[in-house]
Amino acid sequence: MSTQISLKAAVPEQLAGNRLDQIAAKLFPDYSRAKLQDWIKAGSLLVNEKQLRPRDRLQTGDMLVVETELAYSEEWQPEAMPLDIVFEDEHLLVINKPLNVVVHPAAGNREHTLLNGLLHYCPDLAELPRAGIVHRLDKDTTGLMVVAKSLESHTDLGRQLQAREVVREYEAIVQGFLTGGGTIDAPLGRHPVSRKKRAVVQSGQQAVTHYRVITRFRSHTHVRVKLETGRTHQIRVHMAHIKHPIIGDPVYGGRLQLPAACSEELAESLKNFRRQALHACRLQLSHPLLHTPLAWESVRPEDMEQLLKSLSADQHLARA
Repeated sequence: MSTQISLKAAVPEQLAGNRLDQIAAKLFPDYSRAKLQDWIKAGSLLVNEKQLRPRDRLQTGDMLVVETELAYSEEWQPEAMPLDIVFEDEHLLVINKPLNVVVHPAAGNREHTLLNGLLHYCPDLAELPRAGIVHRLDKDTTGLMVVAKSLESHTDLGRQLQAREVVREYEAIVQGFLTGGGTIDAPLGRHPVSRKKRAVVQSGQQAVTHYRVITRFRSHTHVRVKLETGRTHQIRVHMAHIKHPIIGDPVYGGRLQLPAACSEELAESLKNFRRQALHACRLQLSHPLLHTPLAWESVRPEDMEQLLKSLSADQHLARA
């Protein structure tokens, strides 16, 4: 399903001299800057009937015309599934995503995704790009996600994410003993060998992760992580980059390492923890229409809670 988009606006005097993409964002505020840039590059947004570059500067009276189609989500099938809804109004939906749920359909995962469930719960989401999903969590990462329920909120949430105004905090359990918190500022891009993986590469996008220690164990550390940017697999790659991969991470975690003389309980807990120990525990943003601050928290899931108990028990045994 798609909807025909026809837009037209002239550059006012106060915007003259600015870049095309900046002017387009001001003249067509219902659409994200990323979407407008896509239209510019595709030739769907013309200036005086000519295709320009996003960085080209415009003058008073230049005419912007958009003729395109906005593809929506009806190609995906609604599917009944339980949803842990933390908050909902006519503009927003905040969900506590469970373990083992893919957020968006892709090759090999066309069904049983969160998007399928959202379309069943709220059929009107079919009228929004990606059924209102503005950010994702990995399949085996649990916790809080926000979903837009209108085009206005979809656009504003996208703007907040791009402007780094959305606060996203996580709990993670990592390998190794961290002595203190810190910041990881390392660009991320596609892995040079494995296309399904991400890696720290100098040509990648800027990625910044802040972390602080919650609890130190003998050979592991419980941390709180705050994203400044939101790149694919960012926390997982960054923690592995500083030699403290997340416990259970099947892609970036490396070989399982058991602490010396650890308890049988801890050994079993670590061997049986088959997903990255990562949970999106706090989400804070501004309501996209009311512009009031909103924040939610989610308790860590049972499997992470049990792993922390095993680590704590092992620590006490080692001290005895």
